[in-house]
Formats: sequence, C-alpha cells, structure tokens
Amino acid sequence: MGRWSAAELGDRHIWRQLAPQIKAVPKGAAWDLQQVVRFDHIGAQLLWEQWGKVWPAQLLTTANQRSMLERVAKFSDVPVPKPEPSGWMCEVNQLGQMVIGACGHFTKLIGLIGQLLLDCIRLVRNPFRGPWRDISGHLYATGATALPITALVGFLIGVVLAYLMALQLRQFGAESFIVNILGISLIRELGPLLAAILVAGRSGSAITAQIGVMRVTEELDAMQVMGISKGYRLVMPRAMALAVSMPLVALWTILAALAGGMVAADLTMDITPSYFLQSLPAAVKVGNLALAMGKSIVFGVLIALIGCHWGLQVEPNTQSLGRGTTASVVSSITMVIIVDAIFAILFRNVGF
Repeated sequence: MGRWSAAELGDRHIWRQLAPQIKAVPKGAAWDLQQVVRFDHIGAQLLWEQWGKVWPAQLLTTANQRSMLERVAKFSDVPVPKPEPSGWMCEVNQLGQMVIGACGHFTKLIGLIGQLLLDCIRLVRNPFRGPWRDISGHLYATGATALPITALVGFLIGVVLAYLMALQLRQFGAESFIVNILGISLIRELGPLLAAILVAGRSGSAITAQIGVMRVTEELDAMQVMGISKGYRLVMPRAMALAVSMPLVALWTILAALAGGMVAADLTMDITPSYFLQSLPAAVKVGNLALAMGKSIVFGVLIALIGCHWGLQVEPNTQSLGRGTTASVVSSITMVIIVDAIFAILFRNVGF
C-alpha cells in the first residue's frame, strides 16, 4: 500500500485486483493516504474512478497528493454537451446567429469607412507623404489587367442581348429600336453591374488574399508594432485605386458590349454600324452615362472596403484564409447588386 505509481500499478492484474477492493469500501469510510510513499496520476486515477468520481466524506492527504487528485478530478470530468435545439427552434437559433454576425460585420465595415475618411483628410493635409506608389500599383493591378476579361465578357453579352431582342422586335417591325434597348440597358445598368461583378470576383478576392496572407505571416502584427497605420497603408490605397479604375473599367465594358450588340444587330437585322452610332446619342441621354460612372465609383470603393474588411478578419491559418476569400467575393457581389438596386430606385427619373 506504500506505492501507488505507474511502476507498481502498470500491470493490469494488479489494477483488477485493487479496483474491486477499493470499490467495496463503504461510502462513509475515512481515507488516509498520508502513509503512501509514492503517489502519481495513475494511483490518483484508480482511486478517483473507484470512488465513483465523488470525493470521500473524510480524506487525509498531503498537499502534493491533494493536488494530484484535484488535477485528475478536473480533467476526468468531461462536460456533457447540451442537446442542440431541433425543429423550428433550431432554425430560429441559426437565423439569430446569422443576423448577429451580419450586424457585427456591418458595424466593422462602417468603422472602416470612417477610418477611410480620416485617412483621406490626412492625405489632403500632407499629399507629398501619401502612398502614391501603392496607389499606382493597385491601379494597374485592378484596372489595366482587368481589361481583357471585361472586354470579352462585355462583347459576348452585347451579342447575346442583340440576338434575343431581334427575335422579338422583328415580330413588330421595330428593328430600329434595338439601338434604344441596347443603349439604355448596357450603358445604364448591365455595363457597370457586369464590370463590378467581374472586378469583385477578380480584384476583391485578391485584396482579401493579400491582406490575409499578411495576417498569416504576421506582417500585420509587425506593422502594428512599428506604428504603421493599416488603414493608411493598406485600405486607403486600394479604395482610391478602385474608385479611379472602376469607372474606367465600366466604360470599357460598356463600349465592348455596345460593339458586340452593334455587330449582332448588323448580322441579324441589317442595322448598319453607321446608323447604330448615329442613333445612339439621341436614344441614350448623357445622364445615363453620368449615372453609370457615378455608381461605378461607389462600386469600386465598396468592393475595396469589403475585401479589406474580410482580409483583416482572417486568422493566422490557411483555413480561415480560404473562408475569408470566399466570404469576400460573395459579400462584394451581393452588396454590388443591392447598391445597384438602390441607385435604380433613387435615380429612376435621371436620363429619361
């Protein structure tokens, strides 16, 4: 009885002999372990299990023995998980968690917008120390490199729309109105929206991945230690670059889509390119183009802020980086569509 350690109790036969003897002791009996010479976690585990994981009414131990028993008791009690709610309660619980999470992200996004305004004021006060090299680099990455894919998609969208509308307009002898329909739909809505969705999937994910990798490699922590503002050096250059490049990319997409529609109209309805170009200014007022450029600026800033927000939320592991990139693309595209709908309602009388 003087040694209750792994060396003595490692044999299963000894464990099986002692276990029923300990269990047979009456519950109200007193336990005195002070005479035990060697006592480790194996002996403590044997006693705790045979006690039924309940402390005896009377127990005499040394300080080390008591500490060993308390540690075994602490880590042996596995908490029983609460049953998950089922049925409609489960759905309500999930909906509530989604709403709370969305509100938290929205609050942080508002804070990011406020910080962006403060950083812009700082740049205006001292423009010679601004991050112009970063802005120039992001302008090229988000604007110039996006021109081929946006031109291709825009051209194909214009061709598809022209072919579909030709089937309907030919029935009423209204082939000439193809210019009006293509001009309004592409310049006012589809061009900027299509460009924003492509940029959100392309540049928005890249922004989140870049900042997320900086989190994984602890570069963001190093910037904080060095006193470098993350908003001034990371968020503002990307927001300003997209605010400038997004309208230009949208205009490029509109021109490509109009070119595709013009080619398809010439092939299907004999609407010559010269007639198309002469009729376009009269069919589409300049206000539609101004509205498209204005909301493209909003789209660009919004995509940059959402990408930066999810990048800053990334935890230092690759799994979180993947989740953040996916959430950034989904959130950006969703917000672009929502903001476009708001613009369509608020400015419904502009350009007509």
